[in-house]
Amino acid sequence: MTTHGDFLLEAEGVHAWYGSSHVLHGIDLRISRGQTVGLLGRNGMGKSTLIRTLLGHVPQRDGHITFFGHDCSRAKPHQVARMGVAYVPEGRGVFPNLTVRENLLMAARPGRDGRCDWPYERVLERFPRLTERLTNLGNQLSGGEQQMLSIGRALMTHPDLIILDEATEGLAPLIVTEIWNVITDIKESGIATLIVDRDFRRVLSHSDQALVLQKGLVELAGPAAEVAESPDLTRLLGV
Repeated sequence: MTTHGDFLLEAEGVHAWYGSSHVLHGIDLRISRGQTVGLLGRNGMGKSTLIRTLLGHVPQRDGHITFFGHDCSRAKPHQVARMGVAYVPEGRGVFPNLTVRENLLMAARPGRDGRCDWPYERVLERFPRLTERLTNLGNQLSGGEQQMLSIGRALMTHPDLIILDEATEGLAPLIVTEIWNVITDIKESGIATLIVDRDFRRVLSHSDQALVLQKGLVELAGPAAEVAESPDLTRLLGV
């Protein structure tokens, strides 16, 4: 079974619940190969829930989700990962009792088509700070170093899609700039990206498409440049 056009992710009519709380109300989302999509909205509007639903972490869900044309509507998280989807979670998810080297190598595997564009050596070349800390444990790193490690670990799975949830939250300005430079490199290497970040201007400037959530609904969507110029944007984001 093949995708419709070049979409590697298609989500149609996605609903999600936490217990009796209905959080997502029929979300549609499409991501093409190599495309960067920004996901915006105020706190509590459903951004992280949408990500977690796509990844299979929210059991109470409905709707249709496909990766590469394969139905993943009821897939488990490990099955989604094997489809070529990498996740850089809010909070980074670094293993505190493993070294930097172990954190990276435990995730390493070829991509879906055998691709190995981001081997260990390239990741360390891109993140020289990690090279200096290879024997440090995960809990001995700064927040910025942990985020670099989390992104580097995701890249070593050679994904077709990386999902970044709050990639720069709580980081120093110099590190934030470095993370956005890495996101640019990821895009240039042909990997599709779904980005959530509070700096909506940077999200929009790095994205091809964008959508803005309000109370679990898509209130604004389209090319990122058009979303950036929308008169509704500041109202929806509360800025």
